[in-house]
Amino acid sequence: MPTAIEHVIWSAPEEARAGTTLVVALHGRGADERGMAGLLEHLPPGVTLASVRAPISEGGGYAWFANRGIGRPLENSIKDTAQAMFGWLDHVADQHHKVALIGFSGGTAMAGGLLFEQPGRFAGAVLLSGTLPWDAGLDSTPGRFEGVKVFWGNDEADQVIPRELMERSEAWLREESGADLTVRHYPGLGHGIGVQELRDVHDFISGLIAAEG
Repeated sequence: MPTAIEHVIWSAPEEARAGTTLVVALHGRGADERGMAGLLEHLPPGVTLASVRAPISEGGGYAWFANRGIGRPLENSIKDTAQAMFGWLDHVADQHHKVALIGFSGGTAMAGGLLFEQPGRFAGAVLLSGTLPWDAGLDSTPGRFEGVKVFWGNDEADQVIPRELMERSEAWLREESGADLTVRHYPGLGHGIGVQELRDVHDFISGLIAAEG
């Protein structure tokens, strides 16, 4: 199963990225890197956006991991992709003084997997309309996200992500993660990213940049 990270849309050429905050965008299952590239216009100045294509072909698009149902990754698959992502970050993030994640749907599960594996690598994460990757052999001990700023946003009536996974994720984030947590719910949004949510994400990333100095 391929795990190389080969396709990325960058918001700026390499020579213009130094000293910026690198925001890595992870698309949903069956989509590709183009779907998240437009986020840049909703982010504050001082950000370089890297919209990454998942490595596994899926339908007409791509997926981050093989699964056993919606939001339920296979352990070896999500760990293989995590290692590929960390290898890619080793090559591209040295000129950035902080790294944040934005995930949507399946990309939220992947972002959660990266945080579970190496939480200290990230200044923050925006997790939208998804679930953390439970029961996939990842370290979710209490306090695992200590010092990480996390934005958790969704419509609690989302009909795509199983409710029990969303509820389990939010409860763990609130009660056990140790994260500096922001929670926002958007009734009527469904499974998507809304205008008010984008404003809130802008403010969250602005605060992350300011807090990190």
